[in-house]
Amino acid sequence: MESIAKAAASAILAYTVHYGTAKIYNLVCVPDGLLGYLKGFITTGSPVCQAGVQVITHTQTSYSSMFLMGITRVFIDIVAPGMPKPV
Repeated sequence: MESIAKAAASAILAYTVHYGTAKIYNLVCVPDGLLGYLKGFITTGSPVCQAGVQVITHTQTSYSSMFLMGITRVFIDIVAPGMPKPV
């Protein structure tokens, strides 16, 4: 049960970082409106904004993989309940 809690906490942390970075990216790199559209031509190529895109990409991959592994684990437990549990 402890491993499930750790995996859930890791997924929540990855999603929180993903969400926060996406909001900061939207605020700093591509703000809403026409001014944001024009500002985006300059800011999206900056190293800070590029790093933000990388963080968003990697955290999305991380939490979605953990989510998929959790669903797969539940499915396997339903289909093959007699299999030995991992230690």
